Amino acid sequence: MEANVVFHADVPAKDLGGGVSRRVLAYSEQLMIVEVNFEKGGVGSVHTHPHCQNTYVRAGRFRFTIDGREVEVAEGDTIAFPGGIPHGTLCLEKGTLLDIFTPMREDFL
Repeated sequence: MEANVVFHADVPAKDLGGGVSRRVLAYSEQLMIVEVNFEKGGVGSVHTHPHCQNTYVRAGRFRFTIDGREVEVAEGDTIAFPGGIPHGTLCLEKGTLLDIFTPMREDFL
């Protein structure tokens, strides 16, 4: 297997609308890292997927709804989501999330 080096400058952000954009960074069949940028007020609507997801708050402040419970997180905080759990977020202060998925999200490609 060969290393997959991805240079941030080479990956254009995909505008998801509503002040949210996404960059799919390095990935393999087993693992994927995704950068999601939010303007203040941007929403990641509540959704589910079968993938396990860990989220690292790189910058900003967010209010997550996780299985009906609300929690506020800020720079440096992390969340681990099991597959199938409903979750979404509201950006309270412009910021960036790094989402790590296993297995990779084919639907993002």
